[in-house]
Amino acid sequence: MSRIGRLPIPIPAGVKVTVSPNGVSVEGKRGKLNQEVAPNVEVRVAEGQCAVFRKDDSKLSKAMHGLYRRLIQNMVTGVTDGFSKVLLVNGVGFRAELKGKSLLLNLGFSNPIEYAVPEGVTVAVEANNRIIISSSDRQRLGQVCAEIRSLRPPEPYKGKGIRYEKEFVRRKIGKTGVK
Repeated sequence: MSRIGRLPIPIPAGVKVTVSPNGVSVEGKRGKLNQEVAPNVEVRVAEGQCAVFRKDDSKLSKAMHGLYRRLIQNMVTGVTDGFSKVLLVNGVGFRAELKGKSLLLNLGFSNPIEYAVPEGVTVAVEANNRIIISSSDRQRLGQVCAEIRSLRPPEPYKGKGIRYEKEFVRRKIGKTGVK
């Protein structure tokens, strides 16, 4: 049995988990999230806990067992506490600012880049080079962070660009001068 999938998911007070024939919805103080569930996995809610069971022992069912348990756990955590990631903007003249519902980024190009922040995601900017992104949906949060980072990924020579806070950028030595 899957080591992750067999663990029950504790449901904290104030969180409502509803199971329908084709999916699971979790509702809490930070919003409502929905997830479709594969037909070879069954979700049950009882006594303040949610459990995921597989219907057979096929390889696909074993893979889906742990996956859906973790997705439902992320939904419960998201509607109670939420998730957040920090992006750092490095480079001379590089900066970020929040303008209404969009993020304005000066990344060394001839024109600033305006990134429209999607619904359900909150963005805050500190000190012009630290972007804090938070959401109750972990998948959407990761997608938004990846899109913002892809506008100017960190380069290996000077480290200029947008990177995650705990990301390590491997630096290269520049070419040596010819004498």
